[in-house]
Amino acid sequence: MIRERTAMTDGMPAAKSAEGFNQGKFAVAGLIACAIGAFFFFDLGRFLSLDALKENRDHLLAFTEANYAVAVVLFILTYIVVTGLSLPGAVILTLAGGFLFGSLLGALFVNLGATTGATLAFLAARYLLRDWVEQKFGAWLGPLQQGFAKNSFSYLMTLRLIPLFPFFVINLVSGLTRMNLGSYIAATALGIIPGSFVYAYAGRQLGTINTLKEIASPNVIGAFVLLGLLALTPIIYKRFTEKSA
Repeated sequence: MIRERTAMTDGMPAAKSAEGFNQGKFAVAGLIACAIGAFFFFDLGRFLSLDALKENRDHLLAFTEANYAVAVVLFILTYIVVTGLSLPGAVILTLAGGFLFGSLLGALFVNLGATTGATLAFLAARYLLRDWVEQKFGAWLGPLQQGFAKNSFSYLMTLRLIPLFPFFVINLVSGLTRMNLGSYIAATALGIIPGSFVYAYAGRQLGTINTLKEIASPNVIGAFVLLGLLALTPIIYKRFTEKSA
């Protein structure tokens, strides 16, 4: 009887811990879902359009000139929320950053907001989904996980440099891998510099932009692709030397 009671009491903390962990996941998922739902329910996306930015540029510029520090903080926080929740509008915010703060400072503030928001999305995906994904598809993803873990920095740098891959998808998928958090932050912060600067610079000519396609010209995309391929050079060299040996 004593042994049975001991076994029962030993199992209770683990069960309570697992239950609390699941409740924590549900709470986080619920908060994220509510925030995303509110964004679309109140149609907040209408403020993150090119037309809205051009219509309100005078008001935004006047507010920024009168309250520079507050404008910087609000801009970075807004970028964190949009990126962290994988909401549409990051490109428009980048244009706004360039228009309001200049190419260099705009790109810097964009980088701070985007990297922080992307890190939050990465951590949320890892906390909510990675255990389930590994349980369901662990055998199939095993070799892929190992390969990605060894060369995660170069792989992520390539994905960040090439704008053909949606930013929010990379954030979420990376969270399902075994990538080190430090490598993720470093590759994200470095990899988004070229794109951030290009769009921030374009924001300085906001009045001449009619569509976002004018910014992402074939020449610009081609340059990003070349940068992405350069990021893969260490991996290609490593594999070539291994085969030669």
